[in-house]
Amino acid sequence: MCIAVKYGIWNVSKPEPEAVNALCQGGYPRLAARILASRGIKTPKEAHDLLDCNCPLPSPFLLTEMDVAAGRVACAMENHEKIAVFGDYDVDGITATCLLTDFLCRCGADCISYIPGRLEEGYGLNPMALHSLRDRGVKLIVTVDCGITAVEEAQLCRELGMELVITDHHECKDKLPQAVAIVDPHKPGDTYPHRYLSGVALAFKLACALSGQPEQVLADYADMVCLGTVADVIPLVGENRVFVSRGLVSLQHTTRPGLAALMKECGCDPAALNASSIGFMLAPRINAAGRMGQIDLALDLFMTQDPERASQVAKELCELNRQRQAVESEIYRQAVSMLPQGKAPDAIVLADESWHQGVVGIVASRIAEEYACPTFLICLDGEHGKASSRSHGGFNLFASLTALSDLLESYGGHELAAGFTITRSNIPEFRKQVSALAAEYFSGETLRTSLDIDCTVPPELMTLEEFEALEILEPTGSGCPKPVLMLPGLTVERVTMVGGGKHMRLRLRRERQVFNAIYFSVNTNVVNLHQGEQVDVAFLPQINCFQGERLLQMNVVDIRPSCAVPCGTETAHYRALLDGSLSPEGAKLLTPSRAVLATVWRYLASVPVSPIRESPVCLCRKIVRWSGKPLELEQLMICLDIFRDVGLLEQQRVHKYMTIRLTPGPQKADLNQSATMQLLLHWMNP
Repeated sequence: MCIAVKYGIWNVSKPEPEAVNALCQGGYPRLAARILASRGIKTPKEAHDLLDCNCPLPSPFLLTEMDVAAGRVACAMENHEKIAVFGDYDVDGITATCLLTDFLCRCGADCISYIPGRLEEGYGLNPMALHSLRDRGVKLIVTVDCGITAVEEAQLCRELGMELVITDHHECKDKLPQAVAIVDPHKPGDTYPHRYLSGVALAFKLACALSGQPEQVLADYADMVCLGTVADVIPLVGENRVFVSRGLVSLQHTTRPGLAALMKECGCDPAALNASSIGFMLAPRINAAGRMGQIDLALDLFMTQDPERASQVAKELCELNRQRQAVESEIYRQAVSMLPQGKAPDAIVLADESWHQGVVGIVASRIAEEYACPTFLICLDGEHGKASSRSHGGFNLFASLTALSDLLESYGGHELAAGFTITRSNIPEFRKQVSALAAEYFSGETLRTSLDIDCTVPPELMTLEEFEALEILEPTGSGCPKPVLMLPGLTVERVTMVGGGKHMRLRLRRERQVFNAIYFSVNTNVVNLHQGEQVDVAFLPQINCFQGERLLQMNVVDIRPSCAVPCGTETAHYRALLDGSLSPEGAKLLTPSRAVLATVWRYLASVPVSPIRESPVCLCRKIVRWSGKPLELEQLMICLDIFRDVGLLEQQRVHKYMTIRLTPGPQKADLNQSATMQLLLHWMNP
């Protein structure tokens, strides 16, 4: 039986039949048409506009101040001024730096690149870097993927006799740096048609403005723009689809020795390259250079023309990535051990002196996902700390840091990922206030984890032909995600552990059809399935090539017990009871009948394993399936509270799970004497 449902709520879209028919008549395959219709696409034209990978690229001069930026760089080249391209140490910043540096050097400019050391200098423009560049004779600094918040650094740049052009794609603060030009689609008043571009895309746009030949620049640098766009999780809509689709083709036939060597070293087949390959195989290894303090390796990867050097760099990057994984695992273990037991936190704010600044961002992302809340991990050094944060559930990190800026020394980033510096003494107050902001945003939501499912797939569409036709949706990623489908009412026929016990392989049946599935990074300690179980499966459709044969495979995203009758996940009334705002009507809906109380109790008493450890939604679905009667999640929570009040059970909530232990209590407990029941009666008759 399942003991874990990863996502508390499954939001299953239902495509409009008229839209599906219109798309099919327009030539779209049936399964692809259902997915597109579920995403709100109603006509073949809308589908074409969404998926088009050959749309014309807007003029770079539609970006505010691009003309000024390009003019100043052109002037520097004409006057033989030394130019520094100043970037960032992630994949987006590295590719942006290499693209613009290589382009300017090809144009004959006196140009150098500079990426600050993550550990020594931190993010963005800084006094150490500016003095160093001034001493090297630099007259013009062009930032890529950074600079939009560097107000004080821009002032220092002027004082040192250097001029500054900023290209950045991060959110702007109220006060902008003083520079010759600022190119940022988020800048107030900018009307560029595609607001969400990567840092490397803006570097590409500047190169296009300088050359006047965007098609040639794209041919030369599509691979770099693709890597940075995918790695920075930029929405794959509009011209970003052009960048990625063209870049994937370029990468498959790359002329850059470093990229060819890296793909070979990490076992990435160029012929099967897609956005996922970049996100899970190439990007982490390129990022490892910056994270582990050896950024020059990443620059060499893109710039070297020596195959031997390329091979050596690729090996070193893969080794750095293995070291990064080991450090990440240790920080994760330490961070989780620091979390308080009991109620799930509204926000996680942890700090430690031993943590590696280059790795905490990955750990923060993992914890935010697992604990369903925004996470802030702070690396302490004396009385100061540098933090990396990751969002969850749409919580806007940049807005929250702006609201709490009085507690911070500096900050920057965007909605989903941000960094800041803070004094040690301000951390407790920051934890308190950001937790309050998160609590207000989530409004006490019991189920913060939700999975958006494109549609339920009819079994007759589970065919190799229909799966192959989903290629029409590529490239997939942020903004155009891989399709997530759902098949209900499947019977588990076989469960096999593979990959040294790390992954679960399933054989599932629905009537006469049999399906193979793989559930990665899941073992029997998390999901315990038995032969004959009835389950619903949410999955990514895949084609698995095995010994020359192409087979359908379900890449499982989540599994839950099947229910033949309704099992609601609404918790609004339960939350209202907890925060003291329950209405009389809500109290009536929330108060369980004796029949509901009896059903829940009989199920708990029938479970042979003690204690019972379940996620709330999984327990609710099991009771519904066992009893054949509808049950709302919030009524289950109330029943458990009532039983706890009168001593029939002990209940503890840790992370996503409840642990329930039945206790030898009175033979006949008076449920009406429960504090929870009395509270409900009070709200019904205030």
